[in-house]
Amino acid sequence: MNSLESKSISKPEAKDISCHRSHKNYDFCTISGPTVLDPAISTFFVTDPKTLTPQKPRVEKVRPYPRKWETHTMSRIKEVTLISSPIIPNCEIQHKAPAIVFSAGGLTGNIFHDFNDGFIPLFITAYSIFPDQDVVLVISKARDWWVSKYTEILRTFTKYPIINLDNDTKIYCFPSVNVGIISHDLVTINPKLIPNSKTFTHFHALIDKAYGQNQNQNHPFKFNPSKSRPILVLISRNGGVGRVLLNQNEVKFEAEKIGFNVIIFEPTPMTSMHNAYELIHSGHAMIGIHGAALTHTIFLRPSSVFMQVVPVGTEWAAEVCYARLARNVGSEYMEYRIEAEESSLLEKYSKDDLVIRDPVAFRGTDWSLMNVYLKEQNVTLDLDRFREYLKEMYKKAKKFMNKEG
Repeated sequence: MNSLESKSISKPEAKDISCHRSHKNYDFCTISGPTVLDPAISTFFVTDPKTLTPQKPRVEKVRPYPRKWETHTMSRIKEVTLISSPIIPNCEIQHKAPAIVFSAGGLTGNIFHDFNDGFIPLFITAYSIFPDQDVVLVISKARDWWVSKYTEILRTFTKYPIINLDNDTKIYCFPSVNVGIISHDLVTINPKLIPNSKTFTHFHALIDKAYGQNQNQNHPFKFNPSKSRPILVLISRNGGVGRVLLNQNEVKFEAEKIGFNVIIFEPTPMTSMHNAYELIHSGHAMIGIHGAALTHTIFLRPSSVFMQVVPVGTEWAAEVCYARLARNVGSEYMEYRIEAEESSLLEKYSKDDLVIRDPVAFRGTDWSLMNVYLKEQNVTLDLDRFREYLKEMYKKAKKFMNKEG
């Protein structure tokens, strides 16, 4: 297989190690026959007494995280070894289900990357390599807080306990294993590359399965459903993170005057995913400034309305991350691109400065210069201009509410 971009992934026929390293985003290796895992040394063994000797085993190594192009990030990902040898450890626990191995390290902890580099590629891998099979998840950097935060979604992939490559000492046996997870592109699932044409709609259904049960009667986000006023969730940013909406209270007041029931949602690393899902899935519209918290768009119902406020210089990232995500989940997407006068960058740079006038030319290929736009910039919306967007959003949200409740 020369290219993983032009065809779907299938299991190799030979019961040996098969590695694919041609994709720009990831490497992965597969053992299609029985294999033994020693977590203490992050190594999978497959026996091959006919062709190998103990002195000359076949050895492959892979870092199971789909950001292959980012050398700094990948250097922090634990390497997993696959060895084909006539000598293997004795099995202590036998699994009948195959294993998928990946890392929750790298950029994990940022909700965008938790999904883009984690759960979406995991979905693609599970349905590409092991369709309609139970799997066992073998994870490095599966820290307690991360497992706790994402327990519901992890349980949609496996009914088995997670095997932690960082602290487990038992020897496990599997019928087969895939080390590494497959990424198609940013927040993208290409049905042409997956057996049975799985789409983002199927992944969205998996999210609903994970979080759409056991509704919380003591919900921490207070909202009172109304038969006449659609719920608008306003994503809030605070602190020194950049892209803060400086006139948030005024925007909230304008939205309420137009007819919305507005709930301010400021997620933190400690925010329950179940509670976030319940709030956003119950709403009819959502607004937020470009940033990781907009990954919560994945909790919106199809045909609800999402408006992304796009600060100066973030147009490309806004499109490929959250505009794409909104369309993939079936949301009605709106975009408000701020003008220079609405950006705090004018306090530091003149309107004719290259930073303001031509962000693409200013940034060039140096992504680190994006910090000017991501971390140094806050937003004060022009209420007269933004009000017209709110009115259009209200019409769409009201129509959705009348149809779907």
